[in-house]
Amino acid sequence: MHHWTWIVPVLSCAVLGVALALGAGPALLVACAVGLIGSVLASVHHAEVVAHRVGEPLGTLVLAVAVTVIEASLILSMMLARGPDAPVLARDTIFSAVMIICNGVVGLCLLVGGIRHREQSFRVEGAGAGLAALIALSGLTLVLPTFTTTTPSGTYSTSQLEFASVASLALWGAYVFVQTVRHRDYFLPVADPANPEVHAAPPSLGRTFASLGLLLASLVAVVGLAKMLSPAIERGLSAAGAPKAVMGVAIALLVLLPETWAAVRAARANRLQTSMNLAIGSVLASIGLTIPVVAFASIVLKLPLVLGLEPKDLVMLTMTFLVGTVTLGTGRTNVMQGAVHLVLFAAFLFLALVP
Repeated sequence: MHHWTWIVPVLSCAVLGVALALGAGPALLVACAVGLIGSVLASVHHAEVVAHRVGEPLGTLVLAVAVTVIEASLILSMMLARGPDAPVLARDTIFSAVMIICNGVVGLCLLVGGIRHREQSFRVEGAGAGLAALIALSGLTLVLPTFTTTTPSGTYSTSQLEFASVASLALWGAYVFVQTVRHRDYFLPVADPANPEVHAAPPSLGRTFASLGLLLASLVAVVGLAKMLSPAIERGLSAAGAPKAVMGVAIALLVLLPETWAAVRAARANRLQTSMNLAIGSVLASIGLTIPVVAFASIVLKLPLVLGLEPKDLVMLTMTFLVGTVTLGTGRTNVMQGAVHLVLFAAFLFLALVP
């Protein structure tokens, strides 16, 4: 048993409580950063314990939904603060999540897995269904607002926002139903006798519930500590003269650390199906759950909300989906595909800094 994975979430939550009570001075900021990294590692461990008990693909869904719910809460809290960047924060964070997962996480998994195992395989039926849902969700929430004419460019009217929210929830719900009930076999990895985890005894029910509680505590610590660190990050970005969109990138990078680490570990262990389930499931949850939350807040609280992407970002999104269609079209991957996705990810980061 890894005792540190039980201690770190508790200590991180304690550091968060102290920082909230006393304010984040230089020493506490360092402690917050250390606690953030420790909580990320602990959350991955506990997610894997839960996943081993409930099995695939439900196990990967646990981490994806938990992270996304807290991500939505973080975006909402920053929108309620009504800062100057609040109207575009949800858009920038969701777009960043799509780019980070579809290019950064997928590219890193394919590269690491390809270097270690030469070629890897996954079920193209499940990945293709997820990609189709992702293209539709991204188009409805991030692309169409740029071209609608009822309200100024980049925004939706109230009725359009309501439709996009219902459509997002419906598509995400349909994907989860297909993933966990109707076509569960599309998301199951091929059994590998050489993988010791295939034959390892599942954890006890008590340990599973303990890990589930510690997973939630770890994720609360991750997002809470990220929020404590965000003012310092924002000041650093302002001092460096970075564009406003970089804040959304920073939030998405921090929040997606647990899923990234879990996906790369799975690819390195030749469980690419688990990596794909995590990546596609988390990006779909990021849109399908976050858009309804921020849309509801925008309508009820009269908060300004800009969802439409800029032309540069529309081009990046189009290239990502075109390359993703090729990558997920055969069910087999190698280092070349990983390199292409990572180059697109590097272009996304570079253009966020130098628009």
